Amino acid sequence: MTDEAIVKIIENAGLGHVSGQVSQVSGGFMHRMYRVDTPGGTYAVKHLNPVIMKRPDAMDNYRRAEKLEVILEEAGIPIAPALTVNGKKMQELDGEYYYIFNWLDGHITDWDGITADQCRQAGTIQGRIHTVKQEDVLHIEQEPVVIDWDGYIKQAERISSPILPLLKADCEILTYAQDAVNTAKAALPDIVCITDEDMDPKNVMWVDGRPVVIDLECLDYGNPVSHVLQLSLQWAGITTCDLNLELQKSFFEGYLEAYDNGFRDYGSVFGVAYTWIEWLEYNITRALDSSLTADEQKLGITEVTNTLRRLEYLRDREESIISNLERILA
Repeated sequence: MTDEAIVKIIENAGLGHVSGQVSQVSGGFMHRMYRVDTPGGTYAVKHLNPVIMKRPDAMDNYRRAEKLEVILEEAGIPIAPALTVNGKKMQELDGEYYYIFNWLDGHITDWDGITADQCRQAGTIQGRIHTVKQEDVLHIEQEPVVIDWDGYIKQAERISSPILPLLKADCEILTYAQDAVNTAKAALPDIVCITDEDMDPKNVMWVDGRPVVIDLECLDYGNPVSHVLQLSLQWAGITTCDLNLELQKSFFEGYLEAYDNGFRDYGSVFGVAYTWIEWLEYNITRALDSSLTADEQKLGITEVTNTLRRLEYLRDREESIISNLERILA
């Protein structure tokens, strides 16, 4: 049924008749991406996760991201925007939602093959994004992150979930991480700008050596200090628990060339690096939701495992990362 829907989406958009088979390609951990060929061109179609789209705030979040995508495109930021069809970026068919993109002939860098130059270029793009509509704001009390870890453990216990021993083993670090996030959020400087918290290596396509940012659904207004710290760690290898502090240095060098708000005390806000707990919670609910498909639940279990490992690694390396930040920003 999905292939038929993708064909309809393309043809309803007036992009021509689909030739050959619709093929699924890598599309991240939430949505599904397909390649579609027509006589007039090749397109990527993203099928948005129906579970995500049922959230009460989902449509507002996507609409906001679409408006910010247009602003970044007009500012000359190298991005791959969704196509606008009949005045809309998001396309709907039978209660499900899609985005259409021009196909990019490029590649995503393997997590283990990221270079210092790529980090520098990525940092520069992030800095350029942060210069767009950047402003100082009056202090706003940050909403604390409150996650009921005990409740999730009890829920996992009731259904004998394979994530139960993992959560039990990491109770202490989960409490530590949540406290660290909330302390850091309260210490962030009062700056707001356009941010893309999802601009990690899997969401940057390299076309003839040039970076193009893809998957822009997370565009929002946010704090640049929080986002540059988190992204510098992702480009430096925190995702695979193989951190290279020189790569983090390269990311910051590119970033500060494009945008420098004068903030230097990143050690005081290091706790935002533990924002991984929010991704962890999403995947815990995924792993425990019996209404989801077995594949969705399995993906949730895998990501719970990976994310807990990341949190453990981050805690072990915290002091060395903070020392590295102090050297970079001295």
